[in-house]
Amino acid sequence: MYSEKVVAGFFIVFALTLNAGFVYGDIDKIEFHSVYELAAAIAVNLIATTMKLGDKTQVGSVLLATSLVADLQLFAAAAVWGYASNVVGTMTPQLTTTIVSLATGALVSNLVSVILYISDTVHSKR
Repeated sequence: MYSEKVVAGFFIVFALTLNAGFVYGDIDKIEFHSVYELAAAIAVNLIATTMKLGDKTQVGSVLLATSLVADLQLFAAAAVWGYASNVVGTMTPQLTTTIVSLATGALVSNLVSVILYISDTVHSKR
């Protein structure tokens, strides 16, 4: 068993599941979306991105690109949340929808990453 593949796979799938957990719920109701889950999704995505940096294959490059997209969208969601909390002072349904929409984009990127990772694992030789 390749322990580094296990750890990398763990963080790639964990990033997807945290992101999905944050997105799940009514899109315009902030009560369904935890700021702590968004923070955890950002942290795990950054770890997954860091783990993909060493892969020099073509699939590794695409995996890194998907992680960077997810990171960017989750950072944007956190920035909108910070803006809503500190500048606007209240979370409106429109701001909540923007936050969840950005996180959904990251979810799609993470899903592509997991599919590519599984495909690469299935096609690799022992």
